[in-house]
Amino acid sequence: MNLAQNTKIVLEDGSVFEGMSFGAKGSKLSEIVFNTSMVGYQEIISDPSYTGQAVVMTFPAIGNYGINDLDFESRRPGINALIVRYYCETPSHFECTETLGKTMERYGITGVYGVDTRALTRIIRERGSMKALITDISTPPEECQKLLSEFEYRHDSVFAASRKEREIFPRDAAKYRVVAIDCGMKGNIVSCLNDLSVSVTVVPYDTSAAEIEALHPDGVFISNGPGDPEDVGEAIKTIRELRGRYPIFGICLGHQIISLAYGARTYKLKFGHRGGNHPVKDLKTGKIEITSQNHSYAVDANTLAGTGLEVTHINLLDQTVEGIACEQDLVFGVQYHPESAPGPDDSRYLFTRFIKNMEKHKNA
Repeated sequence: MNLAQNTKIVLEDGSVFEGMSFGAKGSKLSEIVFNTSMVGYQEIISDPSYTGQAVVMTFPAIGNYGINDLDFESRRPGINALIVRYYCETPSHFECTETLGKTMERYGITGVYGVDTRALTRIIRERGSMKALITDISTPPEECQKLLSEFEYRHDSVFAASRKEREIFPRDAAKYRVVAIDCGMKGNIVSCLNDLSVSVTVVPYDTSAAEIEALHPDGVFISNGPGDPEDVGEAIKTIRELRGRYPIFGICLGHQIISLAYGARTYKLKFGHRGGNHPVKDLKTGKIEITSQNHSYAVDANTLAGTGLEVTHINLLDQTVEGIACEQDLVFGVQYHPESAPGPDDSRYLFTRFIKNMEKHKNA
């Protein structure tokens, strides 16, 4: 054993990976997943959709440009841990204000480096996402397995990730007012809407349809977020009651919640989609978008018949549903992240489509 190694990752299948700690100290029980992005680790650690998860970065060098004050996606990150091959303690970037390790320490995010992340990712790909324990290297194996066997995935992740109070993000001379249901909403979504002259009122995930109606919106947005979409019954009920009455746009978990509200079903993927390089085909235009993704669940295409929803986008890697729409109700959603932080700008047109739907609804 390398004398510098002080931490180990124990998987529920018995696999063990030893490494060195950085960031916050202490043991963590999590679902372990992987992300294929080459950059964007600051956005990843602050993305609420990772609440309760340990993320393995497949790109080997992490931390080299540090952390800045502008690119956080949330005010209180919920990610449990970050696992990397090489961790850079001496970043170089003109906007850098802090090292990755210091930021993780402040937010209670455990880090492990010096791990064979290629081997670890291969296990997740072959056997699926699973429970993982990060602990001191001296923790006895039998204790590790006991902790893993007793650990249950949380079903209140959206409650943990959503804000608890209403918050307004005004826009001078706003053309439209949108109520955004926060299931773990990334900050750049608000920026994208504000940039299109939209004033955004963000409300907690369990806000009722009546409360949203009282705000007199021109449209309703439902955000990304962590966990199983079937756990978010309050939001499903709200969308079911609002559909057809307002233009609605959903991203990631929001897309899944729209699908459930219309009567479709969702299922858990073997190891999910996480990264900034997933090709998605728009079935209406035939164009291919390179998308940013982060989700464990998908909409079951076989359950869409009779719901009023049609498939608008598919993932070219595994043919999973990446977009749905009900043209009559001016409702649509996508599984990927058009706000693209991190990621390319291929998908920003979806925000413009939402604006056009609100304009159409206003003039109807």
